[in-house]
Amino acid sequence: MPKQGFYGPISDTTWDAASKIKLLICDVDGVFSDGLVYMSNTGDELKTFHTRDGYGVRSVLSSGINVAIITGRKSKIVEDRMTALGVTHIYQGVDNKLTPYNELLALYQVSPSEVAYIGDDMVDLPVMKEVGLSVCVADGHPYVKQHATMTTTIKGGHGALRELTDLLLLSQGKFESAHGMSI
Repeated sequence: MPKQGFYGPISDTTWDAASKIKLLICDVDGVFSDGLVYMSNTGDELKTFHTRDGYGVRSVLSSGINVAIITGRKSKIVEDRMTALGVTHIYQGVDNKLTPYNELLALYQVSPSEVAYIGDDMVDLPVMKEVGLSVCVADGHPYVKQHATMTTTIKGGHGALRELTDLLLLSQGKFESAHGMSI
């Protein structure tokens, strides 16, 4: 019988996979942000980030779950946001996400079954196919959703990452003791 999460029922398979996660790896555009890139006339790039996702990242970090970023774009905004959240392993400008993924496995000494990955598009699939818990955001590409263990009910950039972090904490019995911060 499915477990009840805050956002709806969670299959036993997904709940069990979430309970083993020690490392959460996230894409940025389409996950932390809504996937839109705002460009000014002077070439400045702007992104928006949801504070709920920030709270979720801080909560899992305070609960002993590591967080890393692997993204195809390179941006100072991403570096600044992730540093503010306490994320120390930030890979930007990456074409082949499997290379940093394998580095992270060795660095954190975790097996693929202890890793969750959240993404939204085709570039995320190679890593998603390797991990114990693969998650696609609600507005992700339909093909990626077909290959994900779970699809969030919330769109990327609007709290989808928080939905995942809540699941990780709930399944590991850490939700009420987690300490985040909305930054």
